[in-house]
Amino acid sequence: MILFSKNTILCSLAFLLLMAYAPSLSAQLKKAQEKEFAIREDSLKKFANAIVFANEPEQRFRADSIFVRMLVRTLKLNNSFYYPLDSLQTISKLYSPDSAFRIFTWQLKKDELFYLQRGAIQMRTADGSLKLIPLHDASMFTSKPMDSLRTPNNWIGAIYYRIILKEVNGKKIYTLLGFDDFSIESNKKWMEILTFNDRGEPVFGGPYISFREDSAKASKQPRVRFSIEYKKEASTTFNFDPALDMIVYDQLISETEEPDKKESYVPDGDFEGFKWKDGVWMHVPKVFDFKLQDGQFPQDQKILDDAGGVDEQKLMEQSEKNQQKKPAAKKK
Repeated sequence: MILFSKNTILCSLAFLLLMAYAPSLSAQLKKAQEKEFAIREDSLKKFANAIVFANEPEQRFRADSIFVRMLVRTLKLNNSFYYPLDSLQTISKLYSPDSAFRIFTWQLKKDELFYLQRGAIQMRTADGSLKLIPLHDASMFTSKPMDSLRTPNNWIGAIYYRIILKEVNGKKIYTLLGFDDFSIESNKKWMEILTFNDRGEPVFGGPYISFREDSAKASKQPRVRFSIEYKKEASTTFNFDPALDMIVYDQLISETEEPDKKESYVPDGDFEGFKWKDGVWMHVPKVFDFKLQDGQFPQDQKILDDAGGVDEQKLMEQSEKNQQKKPAAKKK
């Protein structure tokens, strides 16, 4: 019998729904190259699936080790950046909106208490050669994941499902939204900032998340990243709404009135968000001027599931409805 969590299944389905735009193959890859990539992709798929669905931890870890080596060999083929690897449904593959890079992320499970995120960034290169930056999940080794800039060597792991691109004085700011099967009792969703320094090296975190206009959480110091943590069985919204040009997420409360226990947090029907303003993501404490009752959209018609899976059509339909509603009055 194959044992795996509900969220693991959702993750694999989410990745199929969330394949980001890949640069056109026709202009970059010849038919012979595409054939070679397809052969290698077929081999990769076997081990990518085993990382998630194999029965025993040692089988999953072995599959992960083989998959990584095979993936690197495949990506060393010229112009691999332009081959989308679409059939690897248990591996998240996101191209940045400007096609400057793509990021691979996935999850390795030992047991219900131990999840390790894995990842790598592939940069686009002028000559089609490989520039690959591995990401090492250090979240289990830090008690303060929210307060520091990080490198690929001490990355706060997540399975990414969205990339949003903004600019500040010509500097590109990539905002990554991701899912983390955090513990046996709770999940997390992350809002991570990614930039590249003068040497072209990725930097995770940055002073681009602000609460200074929120009277309840007012702080002059920006946050370098943001997350929500909630009950394992709860379904939460945390995604970018293109119609509103906002990151929208569920407001959470403790269903047991124990605010110190994040594993008791569930959506309360209201939505918070972040709006890009003056070069930062400014926190918006109340996105809409109405509150959903139990059973109303999106509780039954979910925009997002726990794994970050999104029905883009529902998201767009709800965005259009939201635009017709009166915005919440700004708190003074």
